[in-house]
Amino acid sequence: MILNGTLDLSADPGGIAQAADLLRQGLLVAFATETVYGLGGDARNGEAVAGIYEAKGRPSFNPLIAHVASVEAAQRYVKWSDRAEQLAAAFWPGPLTLVLPLSEGHGISPLVTAGLDTLAVRVPAHGTARTLLAEFDGPVAAPSANPSGQISPTTADHVRAGLGGRIAAILNDGPCGVGLESTIVGLAGEPALLRPGGVALEQIESVLKTRLHIHQSGDLLTAPGQLQSHYAPDAPVRLNANSKQGDEVLLGFGPVECDLNLSADGNLTEAAANLFSALHTLNKTGRPIAVSQIPDHGLGAAINDRLRRAAAPRDS
Repeated sequence: MILNGTLDLSADPGGIAQAADLLRQGLLVAFATETVYGLGGDARNGEAVAGIYEAKGRPSFNPLIAHVASVEAAQRYVKWSDRAEQLAAAFWPGPLTLVLPLSEGHGISPLVTAGLDTLAVRVPAHGTARTLLAEFDGPVAAPSANPSGQISPTTADHVRAGLGGRIAAILNDGPCGVGLESTIVGLAGEPALLRPGGVALEQIESVLKTRLHIHQSGDLLTAPGQLQSHYAPDAPVRLNANSKQGDEVLLGFGPVECDLNLSADGNLTEAAANLFSALHTLNKTGRPIAVSQIPDHGLGAAINDRLRRAAAPRDS
């Protein structure tokens, strides 16, 4: 079925095979992962990668993540290390991205790395995503499938609303389970947390048995998702709110009176899965959004990271 000029593909063998064929042609396909829907293009094809930037309106200095089907596939493109092996063994497949030095003869388009000598790479845990990557048999650059800076998509409908008519197809496999983008860890030097996400900092430090440097807002961009203003609704966002002010709608957490609740039980995993979908829903009201205070530990740190970026002054 074609909707708004974009194919709607079912996540069955036929749909997955068609999606892989479109990727081979250098076209763009949105597909579900366990984190959010990604906008996929062949990471070795410069024209395909340029199409990702064009479709999203994404700044070209912001790198992309290459998704691959296995650890062995990742090792074709980056220089592997003992620390990479530790983290891959603990968290792959899953919502963790590793930034490692590019290997010789990697074949990755420089548009993927934004001219850096490192590559952000991950093996997703989502079954359909892994089947698609195995069928395609190559690295797929796949940032979140939304216009740059706007709320990340956790359903096919979110993708269609933002990118319908700009991309070849959407491989529709229902809502995403984690609902937050992957955690990004830099391993090109001393281990560093470049972006919090679906794997908590504490878990990573426990595996590596060392503290990670935390990327600061003034540092150079070295990985995806580090722009100060990102994941942003159209209206202003106010954080750590106890109640609504003026015409605001309140996005709650825990036992609070609100317009929409991330988790009435105060469950951070549930809140993370609901975050972007809730922001999409409240964004449609056209009213300013106030957000309850979220505990800043575990997945709460990643939720608060996204909310701070949503509330930041818009990048010009």
